[in-house]
Amino acid sequence: MGGDRAPGEIVAGARRAAEEYGIPVVLVGRPEDLPDTGDLEVIAASEVIAMDAEPGASVRRMKDSSLVRAAEAVRDGRASAMVSAGNTGAAMASALLRMGRIKGISRPAIATPIPVPGSTPTTLLDAGANSECRPEWLVEFARMGSIYARDRFGIESPRVGLLSIGEEAGKGSPFVKECFELLSGPDWAAATGSEWIGNVEGRDVMTTDVDVIVTDGFTGNVTLKTLEGAMKTLIGQLLVAIDTDDDTRAAGVTLGPALDSMVGDFHPDSTGGAMLLGVKGVCVISHGSSSATAMLNAIKVASEMVQVSMVDHLAAAAVG
Repeated sequence: MGGDRAPGEIVAGARRAAEEYGIPVVLVGRPEDLPDTGDLEVIAASEVIAMDAEPGASVRRMKDSSLVRAAEAVRDGRASAMVSAGNTGAAMASALLRMGRIKGISRPAIATPIPVPGSTPTTLLDAGANSECRPEWLVEFARMGSIYARDRFGIESPRVGLLSIGEEAGKGSPFVKECFELLSGPDWAAATGSEWIGNVEGRDVMTTDVDVIVTDGFTGNVTLKTLEGAMKTLIGQLLVAIDTDDDTRAAGVTLGPALDSMVGDFHPDSTGGAMLLGVKGVCVISHGSSSATAMLNAIKVASEMVQVSMVDHLAAAAVG
């Protein structure tokens, strides 16, 4: 029921996942408000948490909301994963309060894949779950991000960096310096089979130099939104440039397939959404403007993470 294009695009993506890929999907929401759901099961939920609602209070008050019921379905074993394009804060709160937190994890974090041309994405976390963090939490983020990068992208030994304003160890705020000191300890990296590479800068996010970047949720979300805005502007200007005159339009026809591929690689719909790491269940948080294709990809990612037992791996790393 959540998202700017709900419920039509959400249901369409769910049906595609079931019909084209054989993924069993359960919808949660108001049955009377849904378009044709085909053969998909529907768990009735009478309430809807608005996109601009206060997350914590809404989850506690609206116990029959689609987000709460979806999280309960995972908790009770009726579903294996939860996918939502609705209120991000409420999705996180529902997952945390109903599924519970993995033992050894202080705070869940949002892991967002950032596209890297010609390579596997860079995993950025926290991308918005915790605007204020303690330094020791970033060590937990590093552990979780490493497991996620290995399970989702097949990176055997993920290279982990700390987002800062310079590569040198002494660069950054007091908080970043303390995080650097803790992350420089060898134990967490050895336990996850990852490699600590030190500080990285914003210019490194979309390169092949790093696989996992850890930061606080405030900085991570600003970084993510800045990249999204920059890419949208760049692609928009490129499309304007190739429609300037007959010569550029002719060039555009020639470059069309390559440009289409590039736009697809960078479009948020292609990533399958962000993953909430640290709760006792797979939880995918999709973009609020998600289309049917975005939902299809999110459901596919959720299914894959269930099949590889990512949550079990996170739990083992948290106490290991």
